[in-house]
Amino acid sequence: MDAGPPIDPEAVADLWRRGQASGAVPPDREAPDAVERFGDSPELADELLGLILHGPKRATAGSVAAFEHEGAPLPAVGDHWVAADGAGRPRVVLRTTDVRVGPLSSVDDEFAWDEGEGDRTRATWLADHEAYFRRELASLDLAFDPDMPTVFERFEVVYQE
Repeated sequence: MDAGPPIDPEAVADLWRRGQASGAVPPDREAPDAVERFGDSPELADELLGLILHGPKRATAGSVAAFEHEGAPLPAVGDHWVAADGAGRPRVVLRTTDVRVGPLSSVDDEFAWDEGEGDRTRATWLADHEAYFRRELASLDLAFDPDMPTVFERFEVVYQE
């Protein structure tokens, strides 16, 4: 899948500095802990970012396998990270408020609701995430497993323009 154009590091640094100047981003942090784009296509990135900027999305889930494949650390409470849109423009600074690693099948109703997607039910969440993780894992030559290790992360918006 095409995740879209690269995220511009200079634009990330500019957003970060503006967030610090506003007082929303800690002044003692030189850079975000991570820079991400949601989903696996520009369209999905824009849709999910829209749910953060103008809606209820305050959680996300990722496969542990994808973090390992990228050599990226798992998120931690207190991390500050930047989310970009489908065109690679950094749009928002988020702060991780809760992290749990467990089987994909262990998602509960509250987490599905907090993720803010679709009808916000656990059943829809599982169906949508299974479809996404099947695509993602196939691109890594891995098989989907309903009990695959999953990172369940909650966050808050600390800065957006």
